[in-house]
Amino acid sequence: MGSRVVAIIGVVLALWMAVGRWPFGIGGSLTWWYVPTIGLLFAVLHLWLARRLRVTARKGRRTSRSTIVSLILAWLCAIGFGLTVPDRVGDDLISILSLAAGSSFSAEMSLALCNPFGILAFALLIAAIAFSFADARDPKPEEDEYLDDAGPSAPLPHPLA
Repeated sequence: MGSRVVAIIGVVLALWMAVGRWPFGIGGSLTWWYVPTIGLLFAVLHLWLARRLRVTARKGRRTSRSTIVSLILAWLCAIGFGLTVPDRVGDDLISILSLAAGSSFSAEMSLALCNPFGILAFALLIAAIAFSFADARDPKPEEDEYLDDAGPSAPLPHPLA
């Protein structure tokens, strides 16, 4: 997965999470809280991950499955968050999902689901960043490599060193 793709999808999903309700006509005053907190932070974390993916590729290493899976799950949670996050329209809190369903129960369910989706989106994205650091890490030398570098008469390294 290319770093450019990750950066573009990350910025698009950050916009979706912060202002995705506006095209549906339910944008409100809470958007001004979502943009600097959720949207900006989600975009910055994606740009950081894209940079780490470039470092991994530059070192000639492959991006691990754990990085890719956690990133895709973060994207799915971000989409769910964008569908369920409410905005204030008049005196009501309305999300895209509750607007589509039209019932007060769906508005309450949206409120109940948006926080876990948001928390999971950020947690999984941070996990992907941590995995990407591990992907770019140099491999630990084996004991045989210590012996080859040290020569025949050199003492073995201490196992806890």
